[in-house]
Amino acid sequence: MFVGTLELWLTIPEARTLKDKRRVVKSLKDRLGGKHNISIAEVDELDEHRRATLGIAMVANDRRFLESCLSKLVDEVRFNPRSTLLDYQIELI
Repeated sequence: MFVGTLELWLTIPEARTLKDKRRVVKSLKDRLGGKHNISIAEVDELDEHRRATLGIAMVANDRRFLESCLSKLVDEVRFNPRSTLLDYQIELI
């Protein structure tokens, strides 16, 4: 069994308030969580209205499959028009 974690650092340029930010983050979390078998949460920068840090965890029995799935998630987030991906980190255990 392999566990993969993905940490995403985002900026939300259109957000003027925390409410705007939370709307974008919730939409992204719902879309990714509904489409993929993952656990996802906002883990840092909770009070910053233009930045968000998301943590994603996934379990699989094949390391290459797990790495491929997490990389696809990065690509999906990268092409989200309402946020900008600043950086990410994938860790496999």
